[in-house]
Amino acid sequence: MVGWLAGSTSGSRRSDLIAGLTVAAMLVPQGMAYAALAGMPPVTGLYAATVPLVVYALLGTSGQLAVGPVAIVSLLTASTIAPLAGGDPGAYVALAAVLALLVGAIQLTLGLLRAGQLTALLSHPVISGFTSAAAIVIATSQLDRLLGVQIGRPEGWLARIAALFGALDATHLPTLALGLVAIALLVLGKRLGPRVPTALVVVVLATLIVPVLGLEGRGIAVVGDVPRGLPLPSLPLAPLDAVLALLPGAGIIAVLAYLEGLSVARAIARRTHDRIDPDQELIANGAANLAAGLFQAFPVAGGFSRTAVNHSAGARTPLASVVSAAGVILALLLLAPLLATLPEVILAAIVIVAVAGLVDLREARHAWQVERTDGLALAVTFVATLALGVEIGIGVGIAASLLLSLWRVGVPRLTTRHVDGAVVIEVEGDLLPASSVRLAELIEEQLEHHAAAGRRLLLDLSGVPTVDLSGVQVLSDLERAAGDAGMQLELVGLRSGVRASLRRAGLHDRLVHRSDVGGTVEIEQPITP
Repeated sequence: MVGWLAGSTSGSRRSDLIAGLTVAAMLVPQGMAYAALAGMPPVTGLYAATVPLVVYALLGTSGQLAVGPVAIVSLLTASTIAPLAGGDPGAYVALAAVLALLVGAIQLTLGLLRAGQLTALLSHPVISGFTSAAAIVIATSQLDRLLGVQIGRPEGWLARIAALFGALDATHLPTLALGLVAIALLVLGKRLGPRVPTALVVVVLATLIVPVLGLEGRGIAVVGDVPRGLPLPSLPLAPLDAVLALLPGAGIIAVLAYLEGLSVARAIARRTHDRIDPDQELIANGAANLAAGLFQAFPVAGGFSRTAVNHSAGARTPLASVVSAAGVILALLLLAPLLATLPEVILAAIVIVAVAGLVDLREARHAWQVERTDGLALAVTFVATLALGVEIGIGVGIAASLLLSLWRVGVPRLTTRHVDGAVVIEVEGDLLPASSVRLAELIEEQLEHHAAAGRRLLLDLSGVPTVDLSGVQVLSDLERAAGDAGMQLELVGLRSGVRASLRRAGLHDRLVHRSDVGGTVEIEQPITP
């Protein structure tokens, strides 16, 4: 804290003040909307947008990252807690606070263990597929509020779609009309730019017209009483079995929340030339989530849209986040009673417009064009998230990505050519267990095809960086297979690591060809697996 505060100037403090107030104007409506998405009382979204921001400002390494409630983490919070709360609002709030503590503890522990390179756990296609599907799930979860219908708690996205279609004839037209007008205004506000607090304007206008036009009496559902001020910090309690049941969801949220914040912090840092410390970011995010749990909130993360607004509004140091938190606290003290007449459909409209931009079709096309296996991992994650749920979907995506990566490693690239009467097979890729098996199959096929082409079979391993015991065993087996085919196997182009492994196995002197293969020849035919 002392570093960035001592290094600030009057100009930077003025910029931070403007940026902080701009983000606070976003946080008030967004925090309430994302709390509703998480299944929490709307006021808890404001709790999540106060103390956690200050904690991150003290410990984080990004001067622009805006921590607070975010859509995907709110969705994961709801899907994690709903099966355990049994419809009890009090239990739901307590479990959400416990979940925030668990998320914070996991992130803090990983940070202390210097595990900041968690970005390697989730490939970009998996994150993209999950984010796009989660955005659709989030938007769908708000449609019952937009339509003004009651559909209960359907299990899964497909069941929710079916329930919505079944309830269409019960649509409450005044609610739908108000929601569509709000969506239109919010979309228009996006075109006006981030400096215009359109969402806050919509919230204020809707809150005012409800009592003036008597809309509550016409069936428009409203938020109801909103407590004034912040709650005192307290340690939430839950049964041990409930805490254990929360752990898998907490692990998923901890990783995804960290990755979301880290990715946007790095994106902004490329423009500001700041240095982001991944391990310290884990510690800062963990401490912020611990604070959220102590103040009756739910898990938080760095948000894309708010961080972009924070940066574009001129934020230079974490002071902007402190100003944002102060602005939200001021709203809690002064505006809380006025929010009682805020229509719930306005919060649904804010969520729908906010997540619409997360569905990224261009990224899906790009993944297919660059690498088909990445495109397949994205598609599998997307479909699994929609069909099986967000927690299972991300797990399926990770598994699919790992399997496809292993498949790529396990299929060595081979080409064959003829040089001076010898058959030369060039190998590219590591000789690990999976790839070694596939290599043996491919070369045995080539032995059958080229046995009459010459007495020597040269295996060019210049494209092989490493070989393990399985690879060494395969090379030994290939020597026997070549002999059975009437050919002599020789290895050429060995790298030092491969050469050392062969020496330890006693194969080097017997198999390694002692002179280079000369001449320039055409590749006779590519070998495709």
